[in-house]
Formats: sequence, structure tokens, C-alpha cells
Amino acid sequence: MEHNNFTQGPILPKLLKFMLPVLAAMFLQALYGAVDLLVVGKFCTDAEVSAVATGSQIIMTLTNLLVSFSMGVTVAVGQRLGQQRQGDAARIIGTGLVLFALLGGLFTLVGVLGAEGLGRLMHAPQEAFAVTARYIRICSCGFLIITAYNLLGSIFRGLGDSRTPLVAVGIACLCNIAGDLVFVAVLHLGAAGAALATVLAQLISVLVSLLLIQKVQLPFAFNKAHLRLDKASAACIFRIGTPIALQDFLVGISFLVVLSIVNSLGVTASAGVGVAEKVCAFIMLVPAAFMQSMSAFVAQNFGAGRMDRARQALMSGVGVSFAFGVAMFLLAFFRGDLLAGIFSNSPAAVAAAWQYLKAYAIDCLLTCFLFCFIGYFNGIQRTTFVMLQGICGAFLVRIPVALLMQRLGGGSLFLIGLATPCSTVVQIVLCFIAFFRYNRQKSIFDSRE
Repeated sequence: MEHNNFTQGPILPKLLKFMLPVLAAMFLQALYGAVDLLVVGKFCTDAEVSAVATGSQIIMTLTNLLVSFSMGVTVAVGQRLGQQRQGDAARIIGTGLVLFALLGGLFTLVGVLGAEGLGRLMHAPQEAFAVTARYIRICSCGFLIITAYNLLGSIFRGLGDSRTPLVAVGIACLCNIAGDLVFVAVLHLGAAGAALATVLAQLISVLVSLLLIQKVQLPFAFNKAHLRLDKASAACIFRIGTPIALQDFLVGISFLVVLSIVNSLGVTASAGVGVAEKVCAFIMLVPAAFMQSMSAFVAQNFGAGRMDRARQALMSGVGVSFAFGVAMFLLAFFRGDLLAGIFSNSPAAVAAAWQYLKAYAIDCLLTCFLFCFIGYFNGIQRTTFVMLQGICGAFLVRIPVALLMQRLGGGSLFLIGLATPCSTVVQIVLCFIAFFRYNRQKSIFDSRE
């Protein structure tokens, strides 16, 4: 296994070298989730598409909560390596594995026992309600697998290895495509077949990943004795990961509220926004990949006291991702119908998706700043601020604007979608204020030493 030392050498080449496998893994992850909707959209009804759209959004929100919390492991491990404290890094990984096994079990119970309640909470259209609940229940049976699948990736990114997670997600993606074609296109199991393909694909990926991991050389000793709840390590993971997880969870809840608003407009609008969300998973890939990479890169330099390199990495990440943001804006705003048409054969659903995508296209110009800032602040352990800015954007801007546009916009999905770029603008302003404030405090502290 390649262990990257981010505290030395040229910044942008190292950042890009680490980011590109992360980007590839996220592309495959997005493709992994999109294949369900793509196959269901080609072979099933709008009701089935709506079920996958609503159900996958719920599963994704819960999964993102786990992934966000696992950032506590990524950042903590990266900082300990930057400080040359390999023993502490091993204890953090062992503690993380135990913690996430417990969380995976809890989420399984929530999804399996509460599937109908989650469907009602999301105002799933009546035609799609039973299918939505079935999709949620089947996917929830695999939460222990989903937890292992995502935690392993977070651990290796903290070690500076972004290639092993790429192999894992590549295997999962290929298995999921094969499973969707068999269960949906051949056996005609609809949304339930797509859910079953997802769980089985992740199981195969985890098993293969565990075999690969046994053959790699870690930068420190790790054995079964580390698989226990170490209080200091658990406290560190919770201190870093809880604000990130809470922020992402509440932001995810805000998007679920927006989707619930859209579901009240009917099954066509629900299917259209579901298609648009899958497209958005692709057009936002570059800034999202920089966010994850930035956390690991900045964490090592923060641990080594190299804040100059951390700031330069932030500026480099913003510049590169903005160039991609402009390209994605032009594509999504002016030819969003082509992108939506990949996932649905319904002209009405494609038209609805394009309306919504025009608003997301505007957000493509903004997320290059926001996502890189979030990665930077996570890396320097300013996770409480990350939580607060996310909550402000979600509950003070995104939800109120969506509700206002629903009442005043005559059901326009474009106007409802504008709630997202509006919240991003507010969050960017807060990030700039915090960035200059933290750097000013650091300068004053350094001058006194």
C-alpha cells in the first residue's frame, strides 16, 4: 500500500495525485447509485422510479451520516501520522471498527422496522408507497455491509491511500450493474430487484476488500488487540466526527424536506427530481472529491504544523474545481435534458428533471468554494464551525426558500431548486469570514511566541 506524506514536496501535484483516485472512486460510487435508477427508469413505471428516487435518498442520507462520522477516523489518523504517532493511529482504527459495527446494527433496525414510517414521512406518492417501503427495507438489511464498505475507504484515505478504496468501489459497481440487469431487466423484480442488487454488490465488495487488505503493508503494526473501545481514541473520533456527521445529517434532512415538498406535487415531479438528483451526483463530483482529499491533505499538514501548505492546498483546490464547475454549469443549464434522458424514457419526467437541474447548474459555480472550505476546516479540526454553517444554510435558507417558492412559484421545480444555490451563497460567506478570522488568530498567536 502506498502511504503518501503530504507534508513535503510540491502541493498541487501531490493533491491531484491523491484526489484523482478519490474522484474515480466517487464517480464509480455515483454510477453505482445511478445504475439502479437508470435500469428501473428504462424497464419500469414512473411509480417504480419514484420509489427508487425517494428510497435511495433516505438510504443515502443515513449512509452519508456514517460516512461523515467516519471522517473523524480519516482526520484523526492523518493527524497522528503527521505527528509520527503510529501507535495512536492503530488504536483509532481499531476503535473505529468497533464503533461502526454498533452503528451499522442500529441503522439496520431503524430501516427495517421503520420503512413504512420513513415512506410516510417523505410523503411518498400513493402509487409508489408500498414499493418505496419495500426498497427501504431491503437496502436497510445491508447496513452492516454498507458501514464496513464506507469505513474501510475512510481508513485508507486517512493513511494517504486512495487507490484501495477505488478498487473496492469498482468491484461493487460492476457487481451492481450485473445484479440490476439480472434482477430488474431479466427477472422483472422492479425497485426491489434494484435494492437486492445493491446489497449483494456491496457484500461482494467488502469480502474482496478484506482479502486485499490482508496483503498490504500498513505503516504501523495493527493486530486483533487493537479491536476494542479505547476511551481516548473514541473521544477523539467523536470530537472530530460528531459535528461533521450532525451537519451532514441535518443538511441531508433539509434535502429530504425539499424532496417531500416535490413529492406533494405528484409522481411525475417526484420522478423528475429523483432523476435530477442522480445527475447532480455526477456534475458535483470534482468539488466533492476535493472536499474528501482536502481533509486528508490538510490533516497531515495541520498535525505537522505546516499551515502554509494547508492554505496553499485550499487555494489550488478551489482553482481547479472552479474550472470544472464552469463546464458543468454550461452542460446542465443548457442541455440538462440530454443528461436526464439517460435515466428516463418518460418525456414528462425528463422535462421536470431539466427544470430542477437548471437551479443545480448555478450551484456548480459555487460548490468549488464551499466544498474545498469544508475539507479545509475538517482537516484543521474546526468541525463545529462546519456543523454550524451547514445547519444555517439548511434550516435558515434552503428549507424556507423551498417552501416560499412552492407557494409563490406555481409548482415550478426551477424555483424550488433555487433554494440550494441560495443556501450555498450564505455558507460561502460564513466560510470566508471564518477563514480570515482563524488565520488572524493564528497570526496573533504566532507573533506573541
